[in-house]
Amino acid sequence: MLARALRFELFIAARYLRAKRRQAIVGFITAFSVVGIMAGVAALIVALAITNGMRRDLQQRLLGATSHIELMRAQADGIHDWRALNARLATQPHVTAAAPAIYGQALISRGARAGGALVKGVIPAEERRVSDILQFVTQGSAAPLSLPTQANGQPPILLGKDLAESLGATVGSIVTVTSPQGELTPVGILPKYQRFDVVGIIHSGFYEYDSAWAFTRLEDAQRLFGEPDIVSVIAFKVDDLNAADSIATQLEQAAGKGFMTTTWMQQNRELFHALKEEQIVTFIVLALIVLVAALNILTSLTMMVMEKTRDIAVLMAMGVRRQQIRRIFMLQGLLVSVIGTILGLVLGYTLSWAGGHYHFIHMSAEVYSLDTLPFAPRVMDGVVVAVVALAVSLLATIYPSRAAAGIHPAEALRYE
Repeated sequence: MLARALRFELFIAARYLRAKRRQAIVGFITAFSVVGIMAGVAALIVALAITNGMRRDLQQRLLGATSHIELMRAQADGIHDWRALNARLATQPHVTAAAPAIYGQALISRGARAGGALVKGVIPAEERRVSDILQFVTQGSAAPLSLPTQANGQPPILLGKDLAESLGATVGSIVTVTSPQGELTPVGILPKYQRFDVVGIIHSGFYEYDSAWAFTRLEDAQRLFGEPDIVSVIAFKVDDLNAADSIATQLEQAAGKGFMTTTWMQQNRELFHALKEEQIVTFIVLALIVLVAALNILTSLTMMVMEKTRDIAVLMAMGVRRQQIRRIFMLQGLLVSVIGTILGLVLGYTLSWAGGHYHFIHMSAEVYSLDTLPFAPRVMDGVVVAVVALAVSLLATIYPSRAAAGIHPAEALRYE
């Protein structure tokens, strides 16, 4: 019975929607409502696809350049028994690889040019298992880091792309790395320095790394910083990125007292939080387009009620209940919203697919670290956008549908 009544109400709603208008403006506003909802839904789908794409590419690049978890001494005095600790923690549950490293601030100079940098000493074979940073070498090669230094030769070093440009260094250049720790001499503490041979240029896509990072062998960095057989951190790669915090806690307990950990999520929490806030603000701003379209639905339905007052009175005189009249106009507004939403979803996902497939929107790689604008449309985003669009449109039908149900047949037909 209910289904039959709904079929009747839907039939009348569709008939009113298709009927020729006495006032052309009503039809124009209805068409404008469909276009408005379509534009709003499509804009939301494309905007969410872009923010998802930015987050995805950013996360991939970050995880490629860094490890998932880093273990260090809480007192920042370095890890002395790192070999045994590294071997023991590498067998912990969910840990797929472990690699030691030493960090230190230094001044890198070439001729009259100089710049501060964070020098990281690594064991290349083990570093490749926890991060992809050594695979980002665009000029030269990281292979010399795995080879012993020739007699009277300079130890090798990799420089970030922007750091190398600021120094005017290229593959084959000799740079001087000065450690702030210095060394004690009869005349006092003098800066400790070492000449390095630039064997490669790294372009990770992140300005933070490309402008201030340099990589060399673990033993060369230990010698430069005066830290014999000590490492700063032990880096880990795990099998579940989202469980990095709980795995880090387990590693702290397994390492013993005096150790602390940091994860990739903690290191980049502010960045991903900013991206999330940007996504929310974008959704709210673009949802205003849907709201404007919903107001057009309210306007068109109100004018429709005024135009169809006699028809409504006739229907009520024939026995159609007020609840049915209300549902007729609510369904009419909902039909407008459904048509606009479906067209918007099709348009939005088509544009997102085309943008991700053909990469026709180019960006400045020097500024954004990306050559093209990334798109990553998700089905769940479409569901949320569709629900919001339909819900807002349904709210817009409440007033005109109540106005239609409140018409008194006798009064409406008195002067007909």
